[in-house]
Amino acid sequence: MLWTIAGAVAFATAGRPEWAAACAALALVAATDLVIVIRHIRQGPHYQPGKDIPPYEPDDGRNDVFDHRNTNGRQRHTRP
Repeated sequence: MLWTIAGAVAFATAGRPEWAAACAALALVAATDLVIVIRHIRQGPHYQPGKDIPPYEPDDGRNDVFDHRNTNGRQRHTRP
């Protein structure tokens, strides 16, 4: 983000307003992304995107298609 701000200032002083505007727009996108990421981090590990999106469901063996097995030869998440 600092590079985009520095680029906007440098291009503005060099008389290149198009490039200065492009750098400023990129700085705005980076700042918005940073705010969203910090907000999600503060919400903690149980962040859910919204009420209309359900939480993740457990795997329920869907990876058995790939025949994943543990070191004992058993399929994952099975009891002896």
